[in-house]
Amino acid sequence: QVQVVESGGDLVQAGGSLRLSCTASGSTFSNYAFGWYRQAEGKAREFLAFISTGGATNYASSAVEGRFTISRDNAKNTVYLQIDNLKPEDTAVYYCKAYGTSGWGPGTQVTGSS
Repeated sequence: QVQVVESGGDLVQAGGSLRLSCTASGSTFSNYAFGWYRQAEGKAREFLAFISTGGATNYASSAVEGRFTISRDNAKNTVYLQIDNLKPEDTAVYYCKAYGTSGWGPGTQVTGSS
C-alpha cells in the first residue's frame, strides 16, 4: 500500500504562489489516482482537486478552480498542487490522498497573510 508525505507549505503573502508536493512510496505510484484536500482549523476536510492515474483527467473544485492546478510526475512518484493568487482564506493544512488506500499523510501547513 502506498504511503504519502506532503511538503512545500509556507507563509505566503496574499496574491503569491506556492507549489505543494506529495511524494509517495511503498507501491506502484502510477496505479493510483490522487486527490488534494485541506482542513482549516475548526472546519471539515475539504476536497480541492483530483488527478487520474495517467494524468489525463484532472479537475479542481469550483471553490478553487482557476487558482489551483493539480499535476503529477509518475517518474518522480510525486503529485503537485500549484496555488496561485493565494488568499488568507486558503490558510489550512493541505493533504494528498491516494485513492483506494486508508490513512492520510502528515499534511503541510499553508498560511496566507494579508
